[in-house]
Amino acid sequence: MLAPLLLAACGGSGPTAAEKLRAKEAHEPPQTIYTHGIEALRAHLYKTAVDQFNLVEQRYPYSSWATNAQLMHGYAEYLQNHYTPAIGALDRFIQLHPANKDVAYAYYLRSLCFYEQIDDVHRDQTATHAAIAAMQEVINRFPDSAYARDAKLKIDLANDHLAGHQMAIGRYYERQRLYAAALGRYQIVVNNYQTTNHVAEALERMVECYLKLGLKNEARHTAAVLAYNYPGSHWYKDAYNRVLADGLVPGKDVPPPKASGGLLSDTFGWLF
Repeated sequence: MLAPLLLAACGGSGPTAAEKLRAKEAHEPPQTIYTHGIEALRAHLYKTAVDQFNLVEQRYPYSSWATNAQLMHGYAEYLQNHYTPAIGALDRFIQLHPANKDVAYAYYLRSLCFYEQIDDVHRDQTATHAAIAAMQEVINRFPDSAYARDAKLKIDLANDHLAGHQMAIGRYYERQRLYAAALGRYQIVVNNYQTTNHVAEALERMVECYLKLGLKNEARHTAAVLAYNYPGSHWYKDAYNRVLADGLVPGKDVPPPKASGGLLSDTFGWLF
């Protein structure tokens, strides 16, 4: 009978140290748990931070600390590149607290989650379009904020990326000698992405395609647009040499034709 007595004695010795710690944590106020999450963030222990912020929400869902925890939960997920759960946490914060003083930041951080997912120009650009839409929402809702200023810059970069995507497809078609299809992509760049760095190349490659298709008048006119808007670029020089080589200009000393408009959008409308 000695063994059962010993077991009984052990069983009645009280809670273990781990159990005492859990009991203590169960009674921690929301501020303390939230602080644990912030400390974990600073230590780059992002998963621990997420757990602590979730704990605040679970135990004290109606406290101001739970509101802050929702936002910081999204931020901790973002730092881990866990964009889908980050967007989910931020959407919840925005829906539950639309008038919160930090809602502008929540919208901005949400837009960054889309922006960080922009892929290579050779891949699908769904994330790029989503990023532009999210950034535009920041601009529309908080036009005078620093977030809106940064969102405008990122939209410009995203549009440049989209133009690069169209150029990559156009070059592929051109290599396959699908010149009409290539022209369609280059025209998208010229029509829709006029503020990007790809327009000069798009115009030059349009000259190439028109010449390949035997459309010499269109090639000459496109070269004129390129000359008018990018007279010092190497893309214009390449286009001019192609036009010369095709016999469309009497000689190198003859200046290229001038477009009649002032801005690229005006001249392009005249040509096409």
